[in-house]
Amino acid sequence: MSLPSEVRPTTLVTGASAGIGAALAREYARHGWDLILTARREGPLTTLAEELARTGAAVAVLLDDLSDPAAPARLVAEIERRGLHVDGLCNNAGFSRTSGFLNTDPADHRAMVQVMLGAPVELARRLAPGMVRRGFGRILNVASLAGRMPATGGDTLYGPIKSFLIKASQGLHLELRGTGVHVTALCPGYTLTEFHDVNGTRQEVSSAYPAWMWQTAEHVARVGYEACESNKAQATPGLMNNVLAGLAKHLPDRWALNMVGGHARRLKRI
Repeated sequence: MSLPSEVRPTTLVTGASAGIGAALAREYARHGWDLILTARREGPLTTLAEELARTGAAVAVLLDDLSDPAAPARLVAEIERRGLHVDGLCNNAGFSRTSGFLNTDPADHRAMVQVMLGAPVELARRLAPGMVRRGFGRILNVASLAGRMPATGGDTLYGPIKSFLIKASQGLHLELRGTGVHVTALCPGYTLTEFHDVNGTRQEVSSAYPAWMWQTAEHVARVGYEACESNKAQATPGLMNNVLAGLAKHLPDRWALNMVGGHARRLKRI
C-alpha cells in the first residue's frame, strides 16, 4: 500500500455504529488510518470512537441519517468546515425489509433506495475528485452476495439495489484506473451482525442456514480492506459464497430462480 507520506490518511465510514461498518473502522484504524464515522445512533458511535482513539487514531463523529437526500451534501460540507480531507470512503450503511413488497411502507422503500444507492453514488461523486487530485484514494462499497444472485421474494428490492451498487463500483473502478484511486465492491454473504435482528429474521435465518455459511464481521472487513488495497473490482468473502454466485450466474434463469426461490419460503415472509 502506498499511503500519503505527509499525513495519516482518513476514511469516512457510513453505518459505522455496528456490524461490518464498525469492523471496517477497526480494520482501517489497525492499518494506520484516521476515521470519520457517521451513523444515526450516537451512543454506539461515540463508544466506537473512544475505542479507536485509544489506538492512536484521530476520530471524528458526524451524526446523520442517510435516508435524507440532503445528508451526503451536509456530511461533505461539515467535513470541509472542520478542515478534514477524505482519502477513503466506505459506503456501508444499509438495511432491508423482508415483509414483502406489498406489505412494506413505500417510505421504507424510498429510504432503502436512498441509503444504499443514492447516498453511496453521491458521496463517491463528491469525494472522488479530491482523491484524484491528490493521486490517492480508496472507495469500498459494501454490496452483498444478494447482488450476485437472482432476486428473491420478500426482501424484493434488496438484491437489485446491491446489484446496481456492484455494477456502479465496477464502472467507477474502470474509470479511475491509473489515478491512484481504488474502487472495490465487497459482497459478503451471511454475516454475524445485528442486521438480521433489525429486519426481524434472526430466528428464521439462524435455523434455516448452517453455521458454516456464516462469517464474522471482522473477517469480512479484512477481506474488503485487502481487496481494495489490491484494487480488485469485486470481492466476495468465502469459498462457498463464490460457488453459489457462480452457480447462479451459469445456470439457466429458470433453474437459478428455483435455486433461490426457497429463500423467502424458509423465512416465511411471502
